[in-house]
Amino acid sequence: MFTRSAPAGVPRARRAMAVPARWAALVALGATVALAACASLTRDAAVDLPRPNLGREATPAEVAGWDISIGPDGAGLPAGRGTVAAGAAIYAVKCQFCHGERGAGQPNDRLAGGQGTLAGSAPVRTIGSFWPYATTVFDYVRRAMPYIQPLSLSDEEAYAVTAYLLHLNGIIGEGEVMSAETLPRVKMPNRDNFILAWPPRSR
Repeated sequence: MFTRSAPAGVPRARRAMAVPARWAALVALGATVALAACASLTRDAAVDLPRPNLGREATPAEVAGWDISIGPDGAGLPAGRGTVAAGAAIYAVKCQFCHGERGAGQPNDRLAGGQGTLAGSAPVRTIGSFWPYATTVFDYVRRAMPYIQPLSLSDEEAYAVTAYLLHLNGIIGEGEVMSAETLPRVKMPNRDNFILAWPPRSR
């Protein structure tokens, strides 16, 4: 065991601390240098590490295939058009077995009627009584219907089914055609009864 005496005149307590204090400073310096070196090595190694085999980056075309959301203002509505008559024929084949004849419901949701019931004890929420925007009816029909084959409708079929549903609810006439130009102009009966929770409105 090696020892080193403190300079003459240094009190016993200070003599005991003199050497360990210097060693502590050296150890702290060495630890700092070592950590810096490790960090540098980690950064350099990370550049060369193979990426995990989790697939590949989606192409713009693939992203565009999923980026089909249509908001209330109708931005992004596709080209095409649909009539009430064409929608009735499509509905009978692809929608009626879930939503009933003329949107009467059963086994799944009712789609027509219910206007004036929302404030009562038995509200009936349908496209005509509850839904705020015709553009988002189109969005939902195209994206999620039919239930067992979502995204299977063409844009024109989605326009036609939307037109038929709006007509069933007395919102558009039998001869009206729905398209990217006409659909955003349709005002739903319950549009003004939706209130934004944030930001709070001034009283």
